[in-house]
Amino acid sequence: MIELTILMPCLNEAETLATCIEKAKGFLARTGIAGEVVIADNGSTDGSREIAAALGARVVAVPMRGYGAALIAGIEAARGRFVIMGDSDDSYDFSRLDAFVERLRGGADLVMGNRFRGGIAPGAMPPLHRYLGNPVLSTIGRVLYRTPIRDFHCGLRGFSRAAIRRLGLTAPGMEYASEMVMRASLAGLRIDEVPTTLSPDGRSRPPHLQSWRDGWRHLKLLLTFAPFSLFLYPGMALLGLGLVLFVPLMFGPLRLGAVSLDAGALIFSAAFIMTGFQLVWFHALARLFSLRAGLLPDSPRFARLRARLSVESACQTGAAFLALALAATLVSVGFWARGGFGPLDPGAITRAASLVAVLSAVGLQCVTNGFLWGLMSQKSRAAEAQAPFAQPGRA
Repeated sequence: MIELTILMPCLNEAETLATCIEKAKGFLARTGIAGEVVIADNGSTDGSREIAAALGARVVAVPMRGYGAALIAGIEAARGRFVIMGDSDDSYDFSRLDAFVERLRGGADLVMGNRFRGGIAPGAMPPLHRYLGNPVLSTIGRVLYRTPIRDFHCGLRGFSRAAIRRLGLTAPGMEYASEMVMRASLAGLRIDEVPTTLSPDGRSRPPHLQSWRDGWRHLKLLLTFAPFSLFLYPGMALLGLGLVLFVPLMFGPLRLGAVSLDAGALIFSAAFIMTGFQLVWFHALARLFSLRAGLLPDSPRFARLRARLSVESACQTGAAFLALALAATLVSVGFWARGGFGPLDPGAITRAASLVAVLSAVGLQCVTNGFLWGLMSQKSRAAEAQAPFAQPGRA
């Protein structure tokens, strides 16, 4: 039985592939581990496939281009209980994988290398990546996903093949590295980190990585899988701030120390309420869609919300707000009529219009988002039973 698969994605790596394979095979021979070396080839035209086959590695042809696509296919083809993946450009030392195997055997589902702890050789990582890109993106990842991992993008990592396959990873590009850590964290998998070294790669051509494009794709993925931070927290903050300002400003100017707030602040606070309320709805809809698609885990709190929220309850709430808006409109017109439909006080009309706008917007948001919630709920029940995150998780 094969215990370990050493997996390398490859696209025209003829200059360094042989060295990587020889180091990997040397590690297996030195440790006596029953293993294999798999090359997930992404369409090489420089003889990389022939080199790999000649050295006894198993070559898996991957027609779809992309770092993630190559690794997804390689993991599917792997025969080992554990998989250790790493770039085939000789920047990682495949002869020193002992710590990864030790942690995997000890029960870790995912073992990340940490290049900042293990050592980055001069010239191995561009300054933009070393001092800005990786630290910033890793910090964002730690905060959003509550994981202790300090090097989100290390390409040398080991994992339980069964555990990672259950996550259903799909990112085809470089952002696959982030998706693996994010989804593993959300699923509550045990993630360990070990120091590893990074050396300058041995190839003469530029790397496949494009800093700004791939950095944006990593950041986009980090935010996409964090509806709490993208929608709920900003929405609650805007909603709270808007209400704190809106209520007292409805009765007249508000003085805060040397600052006086009046109609302009009232309009801004109304916008905060409407925007914040919609962001909270976006969070609920994003969570429902993510659960339906198997992208995020369920939670007891969200399960309670799904049990209570329906098209009917949303429409009833929305109708109540719209009725209040209509009542406020009629009262305002009534006061105007009592004055003989004469000139309007700017402050009074601003307050009346702001109140009607807020009540109408919130009411319409409840109704329209409620119908969207109902539409998405129709298929989510069937999808939940098949989703990899159907069981309650940490979210």
